[in-house]
Amino acid sequence: MKKYKSKKNKLTKLLKSRICLLDGAMGTMIQAYDLKEKDYRGDKFLNWPIDLKGNNDLLSITQPQIIENIHKDFINAGSDIIETNTFNSNAPSMADYGMEEFVYELNFSAAKIARKAADDYNKLNSKEIYVAGVLGPTNRTCSLSPDVEDPSYRNINFDELVETFKMATSALLDGGSDLILVETVFDTLNAKATLFAIKTIAEERKIDIPIMISGTITDASGRTLSGQTTSAFWHSVRHAKPISIGLNCALGATELRPFLQRLSKIADCFVSVHPNAGLPNQFGEYDQTPQEMAKIIKEFSEENLFNIVGGCCGTTPEHIKTIKNILNHSNPRKIPTSSNSMLLSGLEPLQIKQDSLFINIGERTNVTGSAIFRKLIEANDYEKAIQIARQQIENGAQIIDINMDEGMLDSKSAMIKFLNLIAGEPDISRVPIMIDSSKWEIIEEGLKRIQGKPIVNSISLKEGEHKFIEEATLVKKYGAAVVVMAFDEDGQADTLKRKIEICKRAYSLLINDVGFDSHDIIFDPNIFAVGTGIKEHNEYGLSFIQACSEIKKACPGVSLSGGLSNVSFSFRGNNIIREAMHSVFLYHAIKNGLTMAIVNAGQLAIYDDIPRELRDAVEDVILNKSESATEKLLEIAPKLDLSSRIVDLVSTGKTLKENGLIEIEEIMKIQSKLIVNRSAYKTNMNEVSKIISEIGTFVK
Repeated sequence: MKKYKSKKNKLTKLLKSRICLLDGAMGTMIQAYDLKEKDYRGDKFLNWPIDLKGNNDLLSITQPQIIENIHKDFINAGSDIIETNTFNSNAPSMADYGMEEFVYELNFSAAKIARKAADDYNKLNSKEIYVAGVLGPTNRTCSLSPDVEDPSYRNINFDELVETFKMATSALLDGGSDLILVETVFDTLNAKATLFAIKTIAEERKIDIPIMISGTITDASGRTLSGQTTSAFWHSVRHAKPISIGLNCALGATELRPFLQRLSKIADCFVSVHPNAGLPNQFGEYDQTPQEMAKIIKEFSEENLFNIVGGCCGTTPEHIKTIKNILNHSNPRKIPTSSNSMLLSGLEPLQIKQDSLFINIGERTNVTGSAIFRKLIEANDYEKAIQIARQQIENGAQIIDINMDEGMLDSKSAMIKFLNLIAGEPDISRVPIMIDSSKWEIIEEGLKRIQGKPIVNSISLKEGEHKFIEEATLVKKYGAAVVVMAFDEDGQADTLKRKIEICKRAYSLLINDVGFDSHDIIFDPNIFAVGTGIKEHNEYGLSFIQACSEIKKACPGVSLSGGLSNVSFSFRGNNIIREAMHSVFLYHAIKNGLTMAIVNAGQLAIYDDIPRELRDAVEDVILNKSESATEKLLEIAPKLDLSSRIVDLVSTGKTLKENGLIEIEEIMKIQSKLIVNRSAYKTNMNEVSKIISEIGTFVK
C-alpha cells in the first residue's frame, strides 16, 4: 500500500512542477528491427501451429533484449514514464494467435523488462523513471454488435473483459509497474470494464493504484469509435479518479487540438496527449518529422493544454528528444476547480448544476408504467418499443428511465436486449439512461451494458445499512449516479420529518462510508397520491414539496427526483385533471429545489395555461389548503372528462347541438392547452369524433 501511495504522491508532485514526457511508439521501433517469423517464435514457440509474426507483445518473452533496448532509447531521449509492451496482452487480442493462456506471462515479462530498464537508469541518475503498465482496448467492442443482422448481439461482454484485465493488472503489478495506463480507448464500455478490473485488484491487495486513461478520437467528428464525444467520455470514466485523462492515436497533433482543448478545460485532473506523427500516408506510414511535431506540441504548451506528452504511431526517440528540448522551461497546465455538478452521459454529456433548468426523465420505457410498452416487450416487438424511447426524447426527455420489472417477463434478458439495441441508436443513446428496477441483479446487468454514465434507480435502507453500503459501493465502482429512496427498515417515509431523517442518514453513509461524490446522489422523498379521500393522505403533496428544500439544506450537493404520475393516481382516467395536477405539483416542487422527475415528457402542461378555476382547485389539493379541497376538485372533474361528459349529455336525451356542443368545445379548448404533445391531442380529438359518430342520431 505504502509503495503505490508513495509513487502516486511523487508523480503528482512532479506533474505539478513541470511537464512530464511519455515514451513513443513501441510498434514503430519494433518494425525497425525487421524481425522474421523465427524471431517472433524464439525457442519457446518454435512449433506453435499459428503464424506469430506481428504479435509484438510476444517479443517480451522471445526477444526481451530488443524490448529493453527500446525502453532505454526512450529513457535516454528524455521520457519520464515508459509504457510496457502489453498493448495486446489480453485474452481477446491473443485469441488471434491461440495464446490466451499466456496473458499473465506476457504482462509479467513486459513489466519486468520495463522495470529493469527504469531501475538501471534510476541507479545512475537523480531523475526517477516510472513504469506504466499498459492495458490496451482489445480488438472487440462491448458497446456495439459486429453482426449487422442482429444489433443486440455482442462478441464480448463486460464480465469477460473484467476477468482478462484482472489477470493482466495483477501481472503488471507483480512485474514492477508503478501505475496502470488504460490507453487508446475506442469503446468506453471496454474501458469501464478495465477500470472495474483495476479497482477489484486494488481492493484485493488493499492498495491505491495510480491510473492514467487515454481515449482515441477516430475522426474530425470528435467522437470515439463507439460514438461518444470527448466530454461524454470524460464523464463516463471520471469515477475512477485517474491521475490523468488524455487522448492518443488515430489523429496527429494538429487534428487533436480542438478535442484536447475541450478536455483540458473540463478535466479536474492532469491531462495527457500522445498523438501520432501526423496522419498516415497511402502506405500507412507516418511522415511528420520530430521538428514538425514538436512545433505543434509547443503551441499546445503555450495554451497550457497538458501535463504529460508523448508520442503514438510513427514516433521515435528522436521525436521525444525534440519535444523535450522545445518544451524546456514550459509551464504545465493548471488543474481547474471541480465543476460541482452532476456529470452524466450517453453519447453526449449532460451537466446538471444546482441552478440548471428542470430535467425531464422519460417514463414511457417502463413496463410497470406503460401498458403499451409492456405489451410490446411481451410480444418481443422491440422495434416498436425502441420507437417509444425515441418519441420520449423527441418530446423533450433529457434522460430515459428503463424498467423491465414484470412478473410475466424474463426481466433480466429483456433489460439486456433493450439496452444492447438502443446502444446502436444514436438518437436514443445520446442521452443518459436511468436503470430502474427493484432487483439488484437486473440493475447490475444494466450497468454492464451502458458505456455512458447512467443513473441507478434505486437503492434504499429498506434492508439495513450493510446491504445499502454494499450496493452503493458497487454503483460507485461501476461509475453511476444513484437514486436513494426515502425508505428504511420501518418502511417508506410519508411525513416531512421521516423524509428528512432518512435522507440525512443515507447521505452520511454515502459520503463517509462509501466515499460517494455528493453530486452523484439523487434523493427521492416519495411522491404519493393525493385527493384519495383519505384524510391522512392530504399532506402528501405538501410534505414532499417542503422536504425538497430541507433535504437540500441538510445534504449539500445532492439532487432531488420523484415519480410524478404517482401524485395524480387517484384521478386516473381523467387526463385533464392529471396533467393539471402534474403541472401545479412541479411548479411548487421545482421552486423548492426539485431537480428532475420521471414524467411523460410529451404531456406536461404549462402552469399559466391552466384555467384559473381548475388551477386553484388543484392547488388547494396539492398544498392541502382546505379540508374540502378534494371534494371541490371531484366536483370539477366530471365536467372535464370529455368522453364521459358527451355520454352524460346524450344519455339524458338532450342533443349536443342544443345543450352540449358549446360545453364540449370549451372542454376541448382546455384540453388543447394542457396537452403539449400534438399527436396525443390528435388522438383525443379522434376519440371525440368516434364517440360523436357512435351517438350520431342525437347530433342533428
